Amino acid sequence: MNFLNRLIKRGLFVLLFVFNILHSNFTFAQQPLTISLFNESTSIPYTTFFNSPVHPGIQAGTEFQWKQGQHFALYPTVNVGYMFHKNLFQGLYMNIELAFDVKTNFGLNFKSRLGLGYLRTFNTQQEYGFTGNGYKPSSDKGNSRLMPSFTLGLGYNLKTSDLSSPEVFVLYKSWIEYPYSPGFIPLMSHSDVHLGVKLYPFKNP
Repeated sequence: MNFLNRLIKRGLFVLLFVFNILHSNFTFAQQPLTISLFNESTSIPYTTFFNSPVHPGIQAGTEFQWKQGQHFALYPTVNVGYMFHKNLFQGLYMNIELAFDVKTNFGLNFKSRLGLGYLRTFNTQQEYGFTGNGYKPSSDKGNSRLMPSFTLGLGYNLKTSDLSSPEVFVLYKSWIEYPYSPGFIPLMSHSDVHLGVKLYPFKNP
């Protein structure tokens, strides 16, 4: 467990370090805002697309300009999110991703992302602890997880001639929860389907 704790702490440190570098180059007036609603499922990625029952989540983030050509864009993203799985957990997370888009002339974008995130999970049911006089309700301080991810999707620019065009997108994100249950189940695979929009609310008039 000490090794896992050190690994998770180092992963969180890397996330904060990269976020600080990105933030130092922040140009607020040109920064997009991405918001998506998603359905989370504990499933083997790419075996199904949309699973039920729905386990809802919401994610907000931004993208940073890096390299861009007429038909491609390579850029980092930073996101925070929340998900609720009624029977297993609820979780808060922060992640960074390296994104690569292939852009067409008519506004359709083929999207891919490789990411690493920090997830804090909490039980959705009451926990109990043994006190010597029996089991009594106890507080849940949560568990730390790493969540490496790989995402594919499609986006569409509503104004093809505008570099700051709003974009609607659908993303299929596969990710790993690690550690899941040390000594029993080392990791758990998940997949999310995101429906979202990218806007430029801080763009100069």
